[in-house]
Amino acid sequence: MPDRSAGILLYRRRDDTETELLLVHPGGPYWKNKEEHAWSIPKGEYQLGDDPERAAEREFAEELGQTVPTGSRIDLGEIRQSGGKRVRVWAVHAHQFSIDQVVSNEFEMEWPPGSGRLLSFPEVDRAEWTSTEHARRRLVRGQVAFIDRLLEQVAPQPAPPVDPGPA
Repeated sequence: MPDRSAGILLYRRRDDTETELLLVHPGGPYWKNKEEHAWSIPKGEYQLGDDPERAAEREFAEELGQTVPTGSRIDLGEIRQSGGKRVRVWAVHAHQFSIDQVVSNEFEMEWPPGSGRLLSFPEVDRAEWTSTEHARRRLVRGQVAFIDRLLEQVAPQPAPPVDPGPA
């Protein structure tokens, strides 16, 4: 059975035309010098039968050291990444969310491989607010569809035409 992950995608509006997204960069030596298609939506795995929305909240807190901001959520559904992992995401509009104090949980791995030394690394080494266009180049390819789904929901609506009155 494929792995399942759930995440929270924060977004904010810079003005009426630009949406920014909060992405995270994975920590550890394998990701150290990778930027393009290496970033992710804050997310993590959960087990079948678990509540994916609660798992998304838990993983957000573990990766960023902060709780998910309050506000309405947009269910962006689920996608299947190329490796088979199913990812479910909710978007939350975050008027005020600081990334200055990101504190991620850590994981251990043998590094360098074959050395017998276990080292600790942060699960997330940094977070960044970025434009949707920049996010398309940074996000893991399998997660890019969530950008389009979000923009379908939050894109500014054109103003209704102004009635010039009688001619």
